[in-house]
Amino acid sequence: MATDTLKSKPGASGGLRRLLLDNGALTALIVLVIAMSALSGDFLTTDNLLNVGVQAAVTAILAFGVTFVIVSAGIDLSVGSVAALSATVLAWTASQAGVPVPIAVLLAVLTGAACGLVNGFLVSYGKLPPFIATLAMLSVGRGLSLVISQGSPIPFPDSVSHLGDTLGDWLPVPVLVMIVLGLVTALVLGRTYIGRSMYAIGGNEEAARLSGLRVKRQKLAIYAFSGLFAAAAGIVLAARLSSAQPQAAQGYELDAIAAVVIGGASLAGGTGKASGTLIGALILAVLRNGLNLLSVSAFWQQVVIGVVIALAVLLDTARRKAGATPAAAGAGGGKGRQAVTYVIAAVVAVAVAGTTSLLHGGAEAGTKRKIGLSLSTLNNPFFVQIRAGAQEEARKLGVDLTVTDAQNDASQQANQVQNFTSEGLSSVVVNPVDSDAAGPSVRSANKADIPVVAVDRGVNKADTAALVASDNVEGGELGAEALAEKLGGKGTIVILQGQAGTSASRERGAGFAAGLKKYPGIEVVAQQPADFDRTKGLDVMTNLLQAHPGITGVFAENDEMALGAIKALGAKAGKSVQVVGFDGTPDGLAAVRNGTLYASVAQQPKELGRIAVDNALRAAEGKRVEKTVKVPVKVVTRQNVAGFDG
Repeated sequence: MATDTLKSKPGASGGLRRLLLDNGALTALIVLVIAMSALSGDFLTTDNLLNVGVQAAVTAILAFGVTFVIVSAGIDLSVGSVAALSATVLAWTASQAGVPVPIAVLLAVLTGAACGLVNGFLVSYGKLPPFIATLAMLSVGRGLSLVISQGSPIPFPDSVSHLGDTLGDWLPVPVLVMIVLGLVTALVLGRTYIGRSMYAIGGNEEAARLSGLRVKRQKLAIYAFSGLFAAAAGIVLAARLSSAQPQAAQGYELDAIAAVVIGGASLAGGTGKASGTLIGALILAVLRNGLNLLSVSAFWQQVVIGVVIALAVLLDTARRKAGATPAAAGAGGGKGRQAVTYVIAAVVAVAVAGTTSLLHGGAEAGTKRKIGLSLSTLNNPFFVQIRAGAQEEARKLGVDLTVTDAQNDASQQANQVQNFTSEGLSSVVVNPVDSDAAGPSVRSANKADIPVVAVDRGVNKADTAALVASDNVEGGELGAEALAEKLGGKGTIVILQGQAGTSASRERGAGFAAGLKKYPGIEVVAQQPADFDRTKGLDVMTNLLQAHPGITGVFAENDEMALGAIKALGAKAGKSVQVVGFDGTPDGLAAVRNGTLYASVAQQPKELGRIAVDNALRAAEGKRVEKTVKVPVKVVTRQNVAGFDG
């Protein structure tokens, strides 16, 4: 056989080359561990390595399910949405519908399986391409999650939240679940009829059909497996965050697919294994963890991960051209020798990494205080202004400030705060994506005696040294009062809401509704979310104008959406239609000066950042800080904008 000939001929150099090609993902993981250990003395610690395992768990569990699909030459883009939907079903049925928790868990799992079966049916019997079928489920799953939750996080049952805890105060349960489901994946792929069917279908579907396999039924089962694993991942993620987030796991399907591909599977089908997928998920987690420890921007992290994915695909191409052994379950002999090689490589990696870590010991000791700042997003001028104020104050105080961007992902923020904790920073400032979801990671900082200061939004069920915030509810009321008085107490208005599920959107909306009750002559004819985004504000406002061309006012829950609405209104803005925004961003204030934006409820974001860092340093030094520090909100109009500096 050609393959046997290839295996028997190579010399030492050829054997090494083939070993690296066959096990490129493992080699890359070892190199990454050594590199991160050399660059950061905080990387190779027990707490941080456990953090890496926890941070890899959800992606790995999703990726195990996706492995089944990719091995059979399919694709599943819906796993992130299915994970969020399953967790939402569990939380809603247990907390609001009064269903016993075991039955709620079963319903959540069945929800994941049902979504997978629908995907499988559309692919097998509906003849839809897997990309299209699962893309449709991505949208349906996310939409149902938002419908069930009404856009707000739902507290998770305490009995299930233990899945996010640790056993014996050291072994994280998510890591244990990841290992168990990894073993199940390996068993299914390597030891079962359906596993062999996956490889056969992925290798040549028509040949598999002619050999007697019931391909359509097998695909139903394959996609159902993917849905089951997505449900498990959603439950673990929600348990970590102590709440079901309707917007959770956005983009995780891409990480899951990336983990499978990095682990050696081919998108063409026919190859892939559980151990490779696990290594792929660990590579992504090590990259993110290490880059966080090195204070690399989240934007550059995306670039790095994209490059890693491209290199993984290039490696797969090189492996195929070189005739390397495919990574299929049940591959021939040599496993013993490979296992020994892996153990030796791992020992060498740990030895080298340990040496570099020891070299860091004492070298980084110094008197300069280190503070971490985790912002909910940097894709919004308001939070960019918070960062600017924090950085200015840090420079003034001689503090080393590390800033991270959670990109509106509560799970990613939990990872960042845990990384800060494992680094042993002097204190942490957190601007929560969600107040409930931030609780578990802040509690970890509490256990490590690291003071935490919350900025703009509070943290629930955890201790914070201080909360530095303006009052969103009060700001909403002031916005209602300003708009109503400008309209003379009469008119029809629309509301552009922020991102569903965020506390800022809920509080500003509630405040505006409360303030508007004093003005019965004003009618709200429509309210739609535009996700705090200027482009979406433009699109949503354009659509609303088609149905309500005679409106006289707009309230947007941030300046970005208000600026989008102004663009849609054109010449009407500031004349026949009055627009009120929220945040007092530089662009918003410029629009106020121009007269197109009537008012912005300004929160002085730079002042928030400055005071937060000052309080974080005071808490780190053991000085007394106020439990709540309120930064006044202010309605800025054309009359007073000149005297406002943010």
